[in-house]
Amino acid sequence: MTDSGGISFSIEDGVAHIVLDRPDSGNAIDLPLARSLLTAAIRCDMDDAVRCIGLRGRGRLFCAGGDVHLMGGAGDKRAELLSEFIATLHAAVQRLARAPKPLVTLINGPAAGAGFSLSMLGDVAIGARSVHFTAAYGALGLTSDGGLSWLLPRLLGLRKAQDILTNRRIMADEADAIGLVSRIVDDSALMDEGLKIAAKLADAPVAAVGAARALLIDSFETGLEVHLDRELRSMVVAAGRHESEEGLRALLEKRPAHFRGGRSVA
Repeated sequence: MTDSGGISFSIEDGVAHIVLDRPDSGNAIDLPLARSLLTAAIRCDMDDAVRCIGLRGRGRLFCAGGDVHLMGGAGDKRAELLSEFIATLHAAVQRLARAPKPLVTLINGPAAGAGFSLSMLGDVAIGARSVHFTAAYGALGLTSDGGLSWLLPRLLGLRKAQDILTNRRIMADEADAIGLVSRIVDDSALMDEGLKIAAKLADAPVAAVGAARALLIDSFETGLEVHLDRELRSMVVAAGRHESEEGLRALLEKRPAHFRGGRSVA
């Protein structure tokens, strides 16, 4: 495992583990952490050894959001600092959201601000029972970043998103009920559940899963006819991959499919 700029990173059996690693600061995001998160996201995107991405925090919090001490000490340079900081964070978010590999977020504790945004990025988002979520920006006279105002309406609908952006705290049971998370588990079971799901996704036909996650995200931007064409083109590309050959052969031969034999991304 490598440690750099507030991020711990390792790859184990096809799963990349990105850990927000500033527990004494609630894993608050400063510029070095944002840069390291971008580096890790690029590695996950480009490295064929990575078949699934896992993102979690270390310590009691998942992520407290942007580092308020950094912002508070910037004085009249605050806008300039935020411009660089948010641009770097957004590049990392874009890489994670658009990576051709599934992403699992393990929300080990409270998530606020940009931490709330990061927690929502997972194709599977598993929360510990101790989690709660807060937009937090309004209390600082700021607006959302990290994609929160893009993610919330898509996950919950506009009316629920508007309610959450008032800085109301969302506890674990409500987060589960309204669809902020895929599921809530006991704190002691979070790592086991997350590792189990990540391992299953790493064994899956990753290129097909990655293409499917792109289709889901793009579905909000296109009309039916355009999206049907995208589905057709995606299916044709998938049919030419090793994954499709192996999956069909395994089905006909009545055996488990083994998708790790070819490149994860065509």
